[in-house]
Amino acid sequence: MSELNKGVGKVEVSLRWDPSPAGAAAHDLDLVAAVYTADAPYGPPDYLVHFDSRSPDGTIALLRDSRTGQGFGYDESMTVELDRLAARYARVVVGVAIQQGAGRLTFGQVRATGVRVREGYTDLLVDDLAGVADATAATIAEFTRGGDGTDAAQAGAGAETGSRWSFRAFLHGFDIDPSTFGAVMGARRA
Repeated sequence: MSELNKGVGKVEVSLRWDPSPAGAAAHDLDLVAAVYTADAPYGPPDYLVHFDSRSPDGTIALLRDSRTGQGFGYDESMTVELDRLAARYARVVVGVAIQQGAGRLTFGQVRATGVRVREGYTDLLVDDLAGVADATAATIAEFTRGGDGTDAAQAGAGAETGSRWSFRAFLHGFDIDPSTFGAVMGARRA
């Protein structure tokens, strides 16, 4: 009997928020993706994708980048083509960081925040970030090749390019600046 579960292939991660009040500094939120190899699935990321960048192979790209939250619906959007990532990659973590140029700003201070992870027309995650209201950055999603993340190193070692990817909501807040967030966002959680 063949397996019917295809796994996660290509997803879109979207972020929304309302602009800051009139006269206040603009609220600038950014999507960030960290990509980890099979031999270091919880170590430092092999590379990061954020504003003004994309993955070296084009599999992860920021399609829209907003610096103000002005627009209708979701203001920022990133595609992640998991099914095209090289076999040496076993884990991708996606998060949101708030630029702190005008002083400390948390998710709870930004009106109408929301994230959505979608594959095709299926929503895998929709969240308003209320669970991380006191944070300045947060992870939102984790994708692992061949399992639930606990076996990411085994799954990636010798994994074929077509190996299945799985998704799990990964909401965890940080009180940290954006430049440091990229280095720690994929650390193992106790």
